[in-house]
This record gives sequence, C-alpha cells and structure tokens, in this order.
Amino acid sequence: MRMKLTAVFEPAKEGGYTCFVEEIPAAISQGETLAEARANLLDALKLVLDCQRELVEKNLSSEAVREIIELADA
Repeated sequence: MRMKLTAVFEPAKEGGYTCFVEEIPAAISQGETLAEARANLLDALKLVLDCQRELVEKNLSSEAVREIIELADA
C-alpha cells in the first residue's frame, strides 16, 4: 500500500518546466529539463512536509496524541 500524489509539469514559455503537486499546493518548483524539474519537485515536497511538521510541533499541547497514518490507494 502506497499513497500516490499527482505531479504536474508545465512547459515554461522561457524554457524548461514549472511543476507542482496537485494535492499539496505549496510544493512547487521548476527545472530546465523534465528530469531536473522532477528531482527539484521531490526536494520541494520534502521541504514543505518538514516545514509543516515543525510548525505543528511547536504549537502542540502536551495532551496531543500523534500517530502515523497510511492512505490506501484510491
């Protein structure tokens, strides 16, 4: 079981690609080639998730319960 996200790669007018993850709007990037854009988007996604996790952890109450969840394929 693996969660799947949708990456969108749009050719840029000036060349290369702009890209984003449909399900996580803050994960955006670009690259000169499709391969570079893909790698950059994965880095952006990791940064967005790490940043969000840090922001939430700073504001959690001492009574908060955290657990890992997995999403089934849709």
